[in-house]
Amino acid sequence: MTQWLICIMAAIGFAFDIYEILVAPLTLPPALREMNPFKPGTPEFAAWMRNWVSMLFYVPALAGGFFGLIGGYLTDLFGRRRVLTYSILLYAVSAVGAGYSHSPEVLLFFRVTTFIGVCVEFVAAVAWLAELFPDYEKREAVLGWTQAFSSVGGLMVTAAYFLSIHYAGPKDAWRWTLMSGLAPALPLILIRPFLPESPAWEAKKKAGTLKRPSIGEIFAPEYRKTTLLTAVMFACSYGAAFGAIQQLPQIVPGLAEVKDMAVQLQQKTVSNVQFYQEIGGLVGRVILAFLAVRIVSRRGLLRIFQIPGIVIVPFVFLVPATSNLELLKYGIFVVGMLTVAQFSFWGNYLPRVYPLHLRGTGESFAANVGGRMIGTSFAAVTQQLSGMMPGGAPSAKLAYAAALVGGFVYVVGFICSFWLPEPKPKLDNEGA
Repeated sequence: MTQWLICIMAAIGFAFDIYEILVAPLTLPPALREMNPFKPGTPEFAAWMRNWVSMLFYVPALAGGFFGLIGGYLTDLFGRRRVLTYSILLYAVSAVGAGYSHSPEVLLFFRVTTFIGVCVEFVAAVAWLAELFPDYEKREAVLGWTQAFSSVGGLMVTAAYFLSIHYAGPKDAWRWTLMSGLAPALPLILIRPFLPESPAWEAKKKAGTLKRPSIGEIFAPEYRKTTLLTAVMFACSYGAAFGAIQQLPQIVPGLAEVKDMAVQLQQKTVSNVQFYQEIGGLVGRVILAFLAVRIVSRRGLLRIFQIPGIVIVPFVFLVPATSNLELLKYGIFVVGMLTVAQFSFWGNYLPRVYPLHLRGTGESFAANVGGRMIGTSFAAVTQQLSGMMPGGAPSAKLAYAAALVGGFVYVVGFICSFWLPEPKPKLDNEGA
């Protein structure tokens, strides 16, 4: 029963982890249009929007990555349960604050605190689950299936935005969608008293044999290659998501079938395309969970998703994203499947390559410094590159830039996979 409660809590955390990330491309553009002090259609309006969109996408990720690294260290120092609990509460309360924002500065502050909670939660939950199940196959399955709920979070945010548009109207939809991030705090309040600490971590802590974590130690010769490679490859996974997939809410309204629609119908169309991407992501995570216990080589497992993505991701953004709405839906389903599955891969892989006292710290460097800080910066890269792309409409230029960035990070990730260390049995079994 206790193990089920922990899995439920972790699954809720994973779901709202992605929920709070994917809520940004849906809600920030309409929020900023409402707050923009300049007249729509003027160069000042466009420049203000471009600057604040870039800032609201990257600054929270930068702050979340930095504080998430500290959070990973605290996870090793103070335990998995405590850090996980407070991280979920932080981003749930911050989500409400973001929904009540009336200036871009206030919105930025609450998006920063939301991201800090999200970045810490992922690391604490993965370490906790990895140490709860000593059996290898059960551990891989639990990590795979609970992380699949991340894509359920993507479906939830799409549904929340659609319902908010329908019942609150286009003007206030972004506020209600942001505030719905409070939801994970509610079951946490009820379940929290029944959740134990990680058995392996607590046993070493009580016995006085738990080594003190150190950020510097993950760069020791024994772990340096793993630390640097996983950070770069995690950045590539996030680069595909932020540099390509999350640009869709700004690309879709420029399609011929969409651009003449009313604003409310355009927003619903964007939500519908996002739904296809999230279903694809869910399918990808399910496939990863199924294959994780059947394919021994971690390199081989990852390449199942990398190799087709090298071709498919650029194609989808070069062709369907600029010409055909229906084809885009099916294309983005496949792109979501190939990209999002890689996030589950890292959740399964990272706990196996660091010892117990460095597990949170090592995971956090890859996920937060590599993924959140470096990987999310590709959103800004895509925005800047779009101004240099050929094509008439801004949406088409953005699609071409997304194709370039998406293809680039897939190629870099694939090349790096040739040096990715396979987990060592000694570390794989320690504390698990």
